[in-house]
Amino acid sequence: MDPRPLWLLAELTYKCPLQCPYCSNPLDFAGPRFRRELATDEWCRVFREAKALGVLQLGLSGGEPTLRPDLEELVRTAHGLGLYTSLITSAYRLTRERLAGLKAAGLDHVQISIQGADAELSDEIAGTASYRDKIAAYHYTRELGFPLTVNVVLHRRNLHQVEALIRLAESLGAERIELANTQFYGWALHNRNALMPTKGQLAAAWQVVERERARLGTKLEIVWVLPDYHEQFPKPCMGGWARAYMTVTPAGEVWPCHAAGRITTLTFENVRDHPLDWIWEHSEAFNRFRGDAWMPEPCRSCPRKAQDFGGCRCQAFLVAGDADATDPVCSLSPHRHLIDAAVAQVERAARGERQPEEWTYRAAPASRALATKG
Repeated sequence: MDPRPLWLLAELTYKCPLQCPYCSNPLDFAGPRFRRELATDEWCRVFREAKALGVLQLGLSGGEPTLRPDLEELVRTAHGLGLYTSLITSAYRLTRERLAGLKAAGLDHVQISIQGADAELSDEIAGTASYRDKIAAYHYTRELGFPLTVNVVLHRRNLHQVEALIRLAESLGAERIELANTQFYGWALHNRNALMPTKGQLAAAWQVVERERARLGTKLEIVWVLPDYHEQFPKPCMGGWARAYMTVTPAGEVWPCHAAGRITTLTFENVRDHPLDWIWEHSEAFNRFRGDAWMPEPCRSCPRKAQDFGGCRCQAFLVAGDADATDPVCSLSPHRHLIDAAVAQVERAARGERQPEEWTYRAAPASRALATKG
Protein backbone atom coordinates (compact mmCIF):
# COMPACT_ATOMS: atom_id res chain seq x y z
CA MET A 1 0.00 0.00 0.00
CA ASP A 2 1.31 3.47 -0.88
CA PRO A 3 2.32 5.59 2.12
CA ARG A 4 -0.11 8.32 3.06
CA PRO A 5 0.60 11.33 5.31
CA LEU A 6 -1.35 11.42 8.55
CA TRP A 7 0.34 14.47 10.11
CA LEU A 8 1.22 17.86 8.68
CA LEU A 9 3.37 20.35 10.58
CA ALA A 10 2.63 23.86 9.34
CA GLU A 11 5.53 26.13 10.30
CA LEU A 12 3.61 29.36 9.90
CA THR A 13 6.55 31.68 10.61
CA TYR A 14 10.13 31.47 11.85
CA LYS A 15 9.74 34.74 13.78
CA CYS A 16 9.91 34.13 17.52
CA PRO A 17 10.41 36.26 20.64
CA LEU A 18 12.34 33.43 22.30
CA GLN A 19 15.99 32.68 21.54
CA CYS A 20 16.28 29.04 22.65
CA PRO A 21 19.76 27.67 21.87
CA TYR A 22 18.32 24.27 20.87
CA CYS A 23 15.80 25.63 18.35
CA SER A 24 15.22 23.25 15.45
CA ASN A 25 14.68 26.11 12.98
CA PRO A 26 17.44 26.51 10.37
CA LEU A 27 20.43 28.71 11.20
CA ASP A 28 19.50 30.90 8.23
CA PHE A 29 15.84 31.21 9.27
CA ALA A 30 15.96 34.97 8.68
CA GLY A 31 17.45 34.62 5.19
CA PRO A 32 15.78 34.98 1.78
CA ARG A 33 14.92 31.27 1.52
CA PHE A 34 12.28 31.59 4.26
CA ARG A 35 11.41 35.28 4.22
CA ARG A 36 8.39 35.39 1.88
CA GLU A 37 5.80 33.70 4.08
CA LEU A 38 2.76 31.99 2.62
CA ALA A 39 -0.32 34.18 2.61
CA THR A 40 -3.57 33.18 4.30
CA ASP A 41 -5.17 31.86 1.10
CA GLU A 42 -2.04 29.85 0.29
CA TRP A 43 -2.05 28.16 3.69
CA CYS A 44 -5.77 27.42 3.38
CA ARG A 45 -5.14 25.78 0.01
CA VAL A 46 -2.35 23.69 1.57
CA PHE A 47 -4.76 22.53 4.29
CA ARG A 48 -7.36 21.52 1.70
CA GLU A 49 -4.78 19.60 -0.30
CA ALA A 50 -3.47 17.94 2.85
CA LYS A 51 -6.96 16.77 3.82
CA ALA A 52 -7.47 15.32 0.34
CA LEU A 53 -4.18 13.42 0.73
CA GLY A 54 -5.37 11.81 3.97
CA VAL A 55 -3.88 14.07 6.62
CA LEU A 56 -5.79 13.87 9.91
CA GLN A 57 -3.70 15.97 12.30
CA LEU A 58 -2.38 19.48 11.79
CA GLY A 59 0.31 21.06 13.95
CA LEU A 60 0.47 24.87 13.88
CA SER A 61 4.00 25.76 14.76
CA GLY A 62 6.93 28.07 14.00
CA GLY A 63 8.84 30.01 15.29
CA GLU A 64 5.90 31.40 17.20
CA PRO A 65 2.61 30.77 15.36
CA THR A 66 0.63 33.29 17.43
CA LEU A 67 2.60 36.06 15.69
CA ARG A 68 0.44 35.37 12.62
CA PRO A 69 -2.56 37.74 12.82
CA ASP A 70 -4.54 35.35 10.60
CA LEU A 71 -4.12 32.38 12.97
CA GLU A 72 -7.85 32.31 13.83
CA GLU A 73 -8.79 32.18 10.16
CA LEU A 74 -6.32 29.36 9.54
CA VAL A 75 -7.72 27.40 12.48
CA ARG A 76 -11.28 28.01 11.27
CA THR A 77 -10.41 26.66 7.82
CA ALA A 78 -8.67 23.59 9.23
CA HIS A 79 -11.57 22.89 11.60
CA GLY A 80 -14.03 23.13 8.72
CA LEU A 81 -12.03 20.49 6.88
CA GLY A 82 -12.21 18.13 9.86
CA LEU A 83 -8.50 18.37 10.74
CA TYR A 84 -7.49 17.92 14.37
CA THR A 85 -5.51 21.07 15.15
CA SER A 86 -2.76 21.49 17.74
CA LEU A 87 -1.24 24.86 18.57
CA ILE A 88 2.46 24.45 19.41
CA THR A 89 3.40 27.67 21.14
CA SER A 90 5.81 29.39 23.52
CA ALA A 91 2.74 31.26 24.92
CA TYR A 92 4.72 34.51 25.01
CA ARG A 93 2.18 37.29 25.68
CA LEU A 94 -0.65 34.88 24.82
CA THR A 95 -3.83 36.31 26.34
CA ARG A 96 -6.93 34.50 27.52
CA GLU A 97 -8.92 36.45 24.92
CA ARG A 98 -6.71 35.22 22.09
CA LEU A 99 -7.01 31.63 23.29
CA ALA A 100 -10.77 31.99 23.60
CA GLY A 101 -10.91 33.27 20.03
CA LEU A 102 -8.90 30.27 18.85
CA LYS A 103 -11.22 27.97 20.79
CA ALA A 104 -14.21 29.56 19.06
CA ALA A 105 -12.49 29.07 15.69
CA GLY A 106 -12.22 25.33 16.39
CA LEU A 107 -8.73 24.78 17.87
CA ASP A 108 -8.57 21.31 19.44
CA HIS A 109 -5.37 21.11 21.50
CA VAL A 110 -2.66 23.32 22.97
CA GLN A 111 0.99 22.41 23.54
CA ILE A 112 3.01 24.97 25.48
CA SER A 113 6.76 24.76 25.89
CA ILE A 114 8.64 25.60 29.06
CA GLN A 115 12.40 25.78 29.44
CA GLY A 116 12.79 25.18 33.17
CA ALA A 117 10.78 24.51 36.33
CA ASP A 118 11.40 28.00 37.76
CA ALA A 119 11.38 31.48 36.29
CA GLU A 120 15.11 32.10 36.65
CA LEU A 121 16.26 29.05 34.70
CA SER A 122 13.38 29.07 32.19
CA ASP A 123 13.98 32.72 31.27
CA GLU A 124 17.74 32.20 31.09
CA ILE A 125 17.41 29.32 28.63
CA ALA A 126 14.75 31.09 26.55
CA GLY A 127 16.83 34.27 26.41
CA THR A 128 13.55 36.12 27.05
CA ALA A 129 11.50 36.80 30.18
CA SER A 130 8.64 34.45 29.34
CA TYR A 131 8.03 32.12 32.31
CA ARG A 132 5.23 34.25 33.79
CA ASP A 133 3.39 34.33 30.44
CA LYS A 134 3.70 30.55 30.14
CA ILE A 135 2.27 29.82 33.57
CA ALA A 136 -0.63 32.20 32.92
CA ALA A 137 -1.32 30.57 29.54
CA TYR A 138 -1.31 27.10 31.10
CA HIS A 139 -4.11 28.24 33.40
CA TYR A 140 -6.04 29.92 30.56
CA THR A 141 -5.79 26.71 28.55
CA ARG A 142 -7.30 24.60 31.29
CA GLU A 143 -10.00 27.20 32.10
CA LEU A 144 -11.10 27.13 28.47
CA GLY A 145 -11.29 23.33 28.45
CA PHE A 146 -8.41 22.56 26.08
CA PRO A 147 -6.45 19.34 26.40
CA LEU A 148 -2.97 20.47 27.51
CA THR A 149 0.51 19.14 26.76
CA VAL A 150 3.55 20.57 28.53
CA ASN A 151 6.64 20.30 26.34
CA VAL A 152 10.20 20.46 27.69
CA VAL A 153 13.39 20.12 25.67
CA LEU A 154 15.92 18.53 27.99
CA HIS A 155 19.67 19.18 28.00
CA ARG A 156 22.62 19.53 30.32
CA ARG A 157 21.30 22.70 32.01
CA ASN A 158 17.82 21.48 33.00
CA LEU A 159 17.93 17.68 33.32
CA HIS A 160 18.31 18.02 37.10
CA GLN A 161 14.80 19.55 37.15
CA VAL A 162 12.93 16.59 35.65
CA GLU A 163 11.07 15.82 38.87
CA ALA A 164 10.15 19.48 39.41
CA LEU A 165 8.95 19.74 35.80
CA ILE A 166 6.73 16.69 36.17
CA ARG A 167 5.30 18.06 39.43
CA LEU A 168 4.66 21.39 37.70
CA ALA A 169 2.75 19.69 34.85
CA GLU A 170 0.75 17.74 37.44
CA SER A 171 -0.15 20.90 39.35
CA LEU A 172 -1.29 22.60 36.12
CA GLY A 173 -3.71 19.78 35.30
CA ALA A 174 -1.93 18.77 32.09
CA GLU A 175 -2.84 15.47 30.46
CA ARG A 176 0.65 14.96 29.10
CA ILE A 177 4.24 16.11 29.51
CA GLU A 178 6.79 15.51 26.78
CA LEU A 179 10.33 15.30 28.12
CA ALA A 180 12.18 15.51 24.83
CA ASN A 181 15.93 15.09 25.09
CA THR A 182 17.63 17.42 22.63
CA GLN A 183 18.03 16.09 19.11
CA PHE A 184 20.93 17.80 17.38
CA TYR A 185 19.59 19.66 14.36
CA GLY A 186 19.43 23.38 13.59
CA TRP A 187 20.65 25.54 16.46
CA ALA A 188 20.95 22.49 18.70
CA LEU A 189 23.64 21.05 16.43
CA HIS A 190 25.51 24.35 16.47
CA ASN A 191 25.33 24.28 20.30
CA ARG A 192 25.81 20.54 20.65
CA ASN A 193 28.80 20.59 23.00
CA ALA A 194 27.09 23.09 25.30
CA LEU A 195 23.78 21.19 25.42
CA MET A 196 24.71 17.51 25.47
CA PRO A 197 24.26 15.87 28.89
CA THR A 198 26.49 13.25 30.44
CA LYS A 199 25.47 9.62 30.69
CA GLY A 200 25.19 10.04 34.45
CA GLN A 201 22.72 12.92 34.10
CA LEU A 202 20.55 10.91 31.73
CA ALA A 203 20.56 7.84 33.96
CA ALA A 204 19.53 9.90 37.00
CA ALA A 205 16.73 11.63 35.07
CA TRP A 206 15.42 8.31 33.72
CA GLN A 207 15.20 6.93 37.27
CA VAL A 208 13.05 9.93 38.18
CA VAL A 209 10.79 9.34 35.17
CA GLU A 210 10.28 5.69 36.11
CA ARG A 211 9.49 6.60 39.71
CA GLU A 212 7.04 9.36 38.71
CA ARG A 213 5.30 7.13 36.18
CA ALA A 214 4.70 4.58 38.93
CA ARG A 215 3.38 7.28 41.27
CA LEU A 216 1.08 9.02 38.78
CA GLY A 217 -0.26 6.06 36.82
CA THR A 218 -2.78 7.33 34.26
CA LYS A 219 -3.19 10.75 35.89
CA LEU A 220 -0.40 12.26 33.76
CA GLU A 221 1.17 10.74 30.67
CA ILE A 222 4.95 11.16 30.82
CA VAL A 223 6.62 10.84 27.43
CA TRP A 224 10.40 10.40 27.49
CA VAL A 225 12.05 11.00 24.11
CA LEU A 226 15.36 9.17 23.98
CA PRO A 227 18.59 11.04 23.18
CA ASP A 228 20.05 9.44 20.04
CA TYR A 229 23.71 10.01 20.83
CA HIS A 230 23.56 7.88 23.98
CA GLU A 231 21.72 4.98 22.35
CA GLN A 232 22.96 1.85 20.59
CA PHE A 233 20.54 2.11 17.69
CA PRO A 234 18.80 5.05 15.99
CA LYS A 235 15.14 5.90 16.38
CA PRO A 236 12.72 5.39 13.46
CA CYS A 237 12.83 9.05 12.47
CA MET A 238 9.22 10.29 11.89
CA GLY A 239 8.22 6.66 11.33
CA GLY A 240 10.46 6.47 8.26
CA TRP A 241 11.25 8.97 5.50
CA ALA A 242 8.08 10.27 3.80
CA ARG A 243 5.88 7.51 5.22
CA ALA A 244 3.37 9.40 7.35
CA TYR A 245 4.55 12.96 7.97
CA MET A 246 5.42 16.21 6.22
CA THR A 247 6.48 19.73 7.15
CA VAL A 248 5.61 22.87 5.20
CA THR A 249 8.00 25.75 5.93
CA PRO A 250 6.89 29.40 6.22
CA ALA A 251 7.78 30.08 2.59
CA GLY A 252 6.20 26.89 1.26
CA GLU A 253 8.97 24.31 0.93
CA VAL A 254 7.79 20.80 1.77
CA TRP A 255 10.07 18.51 3.78
CA PRO A 256 9.64 14.88 4.93
CA CYS A 257 10.67 16.00 8.44
CA HIS A 258 11.29 19.27 10.26
CA ALA A 259 15.08 19.15 9.68
CA ALA A 260 15.29 17.78 6.12
CA GLY A 261 15.96 21.19 4.61
CA ARG A 262 19.53 21.02 5.91
CA ILE A 263 20.31 18.24 3.41
CA THR A 264 21.85 20.35 0.67
CA THR A 265 22.17 17.44 -1.76
CA LEU A 266 18.37 17.34 -2.13
CA THR A 267 16.02 19.83 -3.79
CA PHE A 268 12.73 20.38 -1.99
CA GLU A 269 9.69 21.47 -3.96
CA ASN A 270 7.41 24.35 -3.01
CA VAL A 271 3.62 24.47 -2.70
CA ARG A 272 3.69 27.62 -4.82
CA ASP A 273 4.99 25.53 -7.73
CA HIS A 274 3.29 22.14 -7.27
CA PRO A 275 0.21 20.68 -5.55
CA LEU A 276 0.88 18.91 -2.27
CA ASP A 277 -0.15 15.50 -3.63
CA TRP A 278 2.38 15.78 -6.50
CA ILE A 279 5.14 16.67 -4.04
CA TRP A 280 4.24 13.75 -1.78
CA GLU A 281 3.89 11.18 -4.55
CA HIS A 282 6.32 12.26 -7.27
CA SER A 283 9.00 14.67 -6.05
CA GLU A 284 12.53 13.32 -6.06
CA ALA A 285 13.23 14.38 -2.46
CA PHE A 286 10.23 12.55 -1.02
CA ASN A 287 10.97 9.37 -2.95
CA ARG A 288 14.73 9.38 -2.39
CA PHE A 289 14.72 7.39 0.87
CA ARG A 290 11.37 5.60 0.80
CA GLY A 291 11.45 1.86 1.22
CA ASP A 292 14.80 0.08 1.60
CA ALA A 293 16.29 -0.10 -1.91
CA TRP A 294 18.49 2.94 -1.16
CA MET A 295 20.04 1.39 1.95
CA PRO A 296 23.76 0.62 2.13
CA GLU A 297 25.22 -2.15 4.23
CA PRO A 298 24.93 -2.88 7.09
CA CYS A 299 21.34 -1.53 6.88
CA ARG A 300 20.34 -3.50 3.80
CA SER A 301 20.80 -6.90 5.45
CA CYS A 302 19.93 -5.79 9.01
CA PRO A 303 16.72 -7.22 10.56
CA ARG A 304 16.19 -3.84 12.29
CA LYS A 305 15.60 -2.04 8.98
CA ALA A 306 11.85 -2.61 9.33
CA GLN A 307 12.00 -0.96 12.78
CA ASP A 308 14.25 2.06 12.31
CA PHE A 309 14.12 2.42 8.49
CA GLY A 310 17.85 3.12 8.38
CA GLY A 311 17.63 5.84 11.01
CA CYS A 312 17.75 9.57 10.40
CA ARG A 313 18.80 10.89 6.98
CA CYS A 314 19.37 14.38 8.38
CA GLN A 315 21.68 13.03 11.08
CA ALA A 316 23.61 11.02 8.51
CA PHE A 317 24.12 14.16 6.42
CA LEU A 318 24.92 16.51 9.30
CA VAL A 319 27.36 14.18 11.08
CA ALA A 320 28.81 12.01 8.30
CA GLY A 321 28.29 14.38 5.37
CA ASP A 322 26.28 11.81 3.42
CA ALA A 323 22.50 11.45 3.58
CA ASP A 324 22.78 7.94 2.08
CA ALA A 325 24.98 6.67 4.91
CA THR A 326 23.89 4.50 7.81
CA ASP A 327 22.80 6.77 10.66
CA PRO A 328 26.05 7.43 12.61
CA VAL A 329 24.19 6.81 15.88
CA CYS A 330 23.92 3.11 14.99
CA SER A 331 26.54 0.99 16.71
CA LEU A 332 27.02 -0.84 13.38
CA SER A 333 27.74 2.35 11.45
CA PRO A 334 31.29 2.96 10.17
CA HIS A 335 30.80 6.55 11.36
CA ARG A 336 29.83 5.73 14.95
CA HIS A 337 33.25 6.98 16.12
CA LEU A 338 32.10 10.54 15.32
CA ILE A 339 29.24 10.22 17.78
CA ASP A 340 31.45 8.58 20.42
CA ALA A 341 33.98 11.40 20.11
CA ALA A 342 31.27 14.03 20.68
CA VAL A 343 30.00 12.19 23.76
CA ALA A 344 33.53 11.70 25.11
CA GLN A 345 34.26 15.42 24.76
CA VAL A 346 31.29 16.25 26.97
CA GLU A 347 32.27 13.63 29.54
CA ARG A 348 35.80 15.10 29.72
CA ALA A 349 34.35 18.57 30.31
CA ALA A 350 32.16 17.18 33.11
CA ARG A 351 35.24 15.68 34.78
CA GLY A 352 36.99 19.04 34.59
CA GLU A 353 39.50 17.91 31.99
CA ARG A 354 38.43 20.66 29.59
CA GLN A 355 36.46 23.89 29.74
CA PRO A 356 32.68 23.43 29.22
CA GLU A 357 31.34 25.37 26.24
CA GLU A 358 28.81 28.20 26.26
CA TRP A 359 25.91 28.26 23.84
CA THR A 360 24.89 30.75 21.17
CA TYR A 361 21.32 31.98 21.45
CA ARG A 362 19.02 31.70 18.43
CA ALA A 363 18.76 35.19 17.01
CA ALA A 364 18.74 36.78 13.57
CA PRO A 365 21.98 38.76 14.15
CA ALA A 366 23.74 35.62 15.36
CA SER A 367 22.45 33.76 12.31
CA ARG A 368 23.96 36.37 10.01
CA ALA A 369 27.26 36.24 11.90
CA LEU A 370 27.41 32.46 11.58
CA ALA A 371 26.69 32.65 7.86
CA THR A 372 29.51 35.18 7.44
CA LYS A 373 31.93 32.99 9.38
CA GLY A 374 30.97 29.90 7.40
